[in-house]
Amino acid sequence: MNWLAFFNAAALAVQTIQAHKMRALLTVLGIVMGTGTIIGVGAILTGFDASISAVLSSFGPESIIVFKFPVGPRTSDLTGEERTRKDLTYENAVHLRAKCDACEQVSPMLIINGVNMYARYKGNDIYGINLFGVEEAYEREGQVDMHEGRFFTDEEGRGRAAVAVLGADITKSLFANENPVGKRINVAGHEYEVIGTMNKPAASMFGSDDVRIVVPYLTIRKNYPAEKELAIVVMARKGQLAKAMDQVRVILRIDRRVPYTKPDNFALSTAEQMVSDFRQITSMVALVMVVLSSVGLLVGGIGVMNIMLVSVTERTKEIGVRKAIGAKRSDIILQFLLEAVVLTALGGFAGIVFGWLIAAVSRLIFPTLPTSVPLWAAALGLLISAGTGLFFGIWPASKAAKLDPVEALRYE
Repeated sequence: MNWLAFFNAAALAVQTIQAHKMRALLTVLGIVMGTGTIIGVGAILTGFDASISAVLSSFGPESIIVFKFPVGPRTSDLTGEERTRKDLTYENAVHLRAKCDACEQVSPMLIINGVNMYARYKGNDIYGINLFGVEEAYEREGQVDMHEGRFFTDEEGRGRAAVAVLGADITKSLFANENPVGKRINVAGHEYEVIGTMNKPAASMFGSDDVRIVVPYLTIRKNYPAEKELAIVVMARKGQLAKAMDQVRVILRIDRRVPYTKPDNFALSTAEQMVSDFRQITSMVALVMVVLSSVGLLVGGIGVMNIMLVSVTERTKEIGVRKAIGAKRSDIILQFLLEAVVLTALGGFAGIVFGWLIAAVSRLIFPTLPTSVPLWAAALGLLISAGTGLFFGIWPASKAAKLDPVEALRYE
């Protein structure tokens, strides 16, 4: 077999498809849907992964979040032991600050949120806010990017001052074009003076609003004495993350009187570990979507095989003529295999366009979701669709090649 025979067979396959456009379209519809769905969902998951990973990584490569159970995405529910763990205490944070040599900064953090949490200024309300209680060290840990005004000082924190720093979307909702610095707002029944505003984080989840209100830790403890779920944000010294985690673990085990035979009754979470946990979840979702989308490819492949068998029957006399003038079995096999491959490859190309449209629509709905169709995904989609045609075209091509030329010439 030479290249001329290959190109002639390919040209014949294209001519046959052009002669039966509607039949070809209906045949490869499953291929189009399967390939398009895989590429579209892949683009969305890639964008979602990039968005969430950027958010989790924004905690910083040297940061550790200490909580009573692991923070971040989970592949399973909390265990009974995790639900019954004692909350961390402010004293735990004080001891870490005093005893952890590898820790650069230590800040307790109390987060209060819920549908009933609101902020109000002169009749303007915003609900569903996140109220953070932290210490002044929180700003030095790189978690705050100031826009106007200032962050509260250590003296204001120790003095339980009623001051607050607002997130970007809260500032926009409550004050519009007015300068909020120096104004007083009501947050779920408590008055705070606004001393600064923050820029929206560069890395944020798609569709999310910056509804943070940050106040001194002891102030929020005074206003919400019943809240117990404390987290501790630790920033390790540069290059000493592993050492800091070991020291934090030892100090907390001693503080919480954990027997040496028992596992930790608290969790240390890092950005790298949270990203890894999240990618385990997205990989499972991607696997499920690929399996479901493969049903479309299977249906499309069966359709291709069926239509190729019909084509063999319709063109029996043509096959007999070709064999009578010297065509070999390999030439007949090549002709029908190429027809199946070209058919499904065209369906794969249409599926790529369909997947790109899914990604484009997703970007319109969620402007902050960085969806894109990577080149490798488009190439893989085209390869899979062509491979589907090759696999499901083997039997019809073999059947055509086995036809007896005398019987084929008699066929009407």
